[in-house]
Amino acid sequence: MPTSSPNTILNVPNVLTTIRFVLSIVVFVLIPLEQYLAALIVFVIAASTDWIDGWWARKYGQVTKLGRIFDPFVDKIIICGTFICLAAEWPASGIAPLMAVVVMGREMLVTAIRSEIEGRGGDFSAQMMGKLKMVFQCVAVVASLVTLQYWHQFLLPSGVKPGSTGFLPAWLYWTLHISVWLAVISTVYSGLEYVVAAARILSRQGR
Repeated sequence: MPTSSPNTILNVPNVLTTIRFVLSIVVFVLIPLEQYLAALIVFVIAASTDWIDGWWARKYGQVTKLGRIFDPFVDKIIICGTFICLAAEWPASGIAPLMAVVVMGREMLVTAIRSEIEGRGGDFSAQMMGKLKMVFQCVAVVASLVTLQYWHQFLLPSGVKPGSTGFLPAWLYWTLHISVWLAVISTVYSGLEYVVAAARILSRQGR
């Protein structure tokens, strides 16, 4: 049973969030170095801490103001940063630069809206679609890293041109493209949900 006070900044959830932030930087370094398998392992560990710190904070009452700001910030850093790194590996990664722009744009928009609403005392907590969006994005990242590892290990040494997806196994080809498009579609849809929710809140406030 944890003994730290719920208001203590140095608690388990905040420590896990800090670890996730450090691991995200490691992922950003590994991808350009073409260490895709290592990047995959580190990313999965980092993404897992997001679920663990949220569960811990709720179960043991260790939700802090710092955590409410730092946790979503780190989530955005690891997702946006990883999508940018993977877009730099396009077309082999399956994630085009425009997709990374969509992900970043959505996160910037929602952050601005949340700041405005909560600055006026409103509640703008994450919605279910926003949480599903994060799951789809993580799956897309994993699929992309697996694809890059396959390219690096099997196809490029054989002289296959990057992006020639016909050389990928069918299971990997479809997993990559379905997961990436699910991530993009859910990103756009959840962003629109937040815009509509914000409009309703502001209209009730008469602004």
